[in-house]
Amino acid sequence: MNQLHISVKNKSVIIQEFKVALSEENINLKTLRELCFNGIPFEGGIRALFVTKYYDILVNIHPLFVFVFSKREVYSQFLKEMIIQPGIAKANLGLSREDVTLEDHPLNPNPDSRWNTYFRDNEILLQIDKDVRRLYPDMAFFQRPTDYPCQLILDPQNDYETLRRRVEQTTLKAQTVNRNRSGVTNVSSPGKALNLYPSNEYEVLPNGSEAHWEVVERILFIYAKLNPGIAYVQGMNEIVGPIYYTFATDPNSQWKEHAEADTFFCFTNLMSENRDNFIKSLDDSQCGITYKMESVYSMLKEKDLELYLKLEEQNIKPQYFTFRWLTLLLSQEFLLPDVIRIWDTLFSDLDRFHFLIVVCCAMLILIRQNLLAGDFTVNMRLLQDYPISDVQTILAKAKDLRDNS
Repeated sequence: MNQLHISVKNKSVIIQEFKVALSEENINLKTLRELCFNGIPFEGGIRALFVTKYYDILVNIHPLFVFVFSKREVYSQFLKEMIIQPGIAKANLGLSREDVTLEDHPLNPNPDSRWNTYFRDNEILLQIDKDVRRLYPDMAFFQRPTDYPCQLILDPQNDYETLRRRVEQTTLKAQTVNRNRSGVTNVSSPGKALNLYPSNEYEVLPNGSEAHWEVVERILFIYAKLNPGIAYVQGMNEIVGPIYYTFATDPNSQWKEHAEADTFFCFTNLMSENRDNFIKSLDDSQCGITYKMESVYSMLKEKDLELYLKLEEQNIKPQYFTFRWLTLLLSQEFLLPDVIRIWDTLFSDLDRFHFLIVVCCAMLILIRQNLLAGDFTVNMRLLQDYPISDVQTILAKAKDLRDNS
């Protein structure tokens, strides 16, 4: 049986195996998929080599390798079109502010006017801003300044504002709402909205600089604008974070420089497969999150009946813990490098989201002795704060479950 072995094998050997596989005139996709399944090394520039030379075939291997360089220019156009105050476009065409028409006036009552759209977007922006500021709080990366701030946005010669300034200057007449998968769930007063964060919560960066979380904020805001049917739902920040981190920490500076655009298209591609988890109206369909949560227990019943009956006896329902596991692709259960390692295996699998269900089942079986011995409170604590940190053990168990099904 082919076991997961990247933690055991010498990494230089693994890097060489990747290079040999990629140097073949006719690349063996099965071999390459197996290598990715066992984990793509951070060292040796393998990820950059993949993207630089082989993105045209890697769409069949790993969904995060789907972009092409021309899309970076498309993303620049998105920045111009979507992070801009209403009226600036006309001003750039030579119209003075006195020439602004009723259509372009902030008090225009038309719900489809630019300014009304702008105000509605602010509600989404404030929720995104709140979430991305606390992205991976246990590591300093997202609060640090990026080496490649977006000059299109930050150049004082341009008329485009940063989302940071937009949040600071926003004064919504309506109450501020927090939106999750269920829709509007939390309403706060405008006064609180105007002082969302203490001034000392994050270091204030000088003009011309921006933190990594601000880049992530821009990505999510543009995604919400382009996908109004789903817009932004809490938790998307946890999915885009590892993708951006992967690009922004690549040893190749050319990939670091374009991390924002590349992350956007990779995130969009991933969400095209995973978005049903964020749409409440689809929960009870076969593609919805309820079906997937129940699938974890169905598999557990098949693989470990004793453990399944124990959880049923204690009335521990799958939605109590698998909702987060499945919706966020385990991104909140492990440290960021381990999340990326898990994703390598998930995304290289032909049936990647079914394999995620297998991984969740493996996680339960690996702590079966603790669960069988614990009461409801102890077991809920175990499931909410998963105790095993060795993702290699989890992935090896999942592969064993799948291969012996």
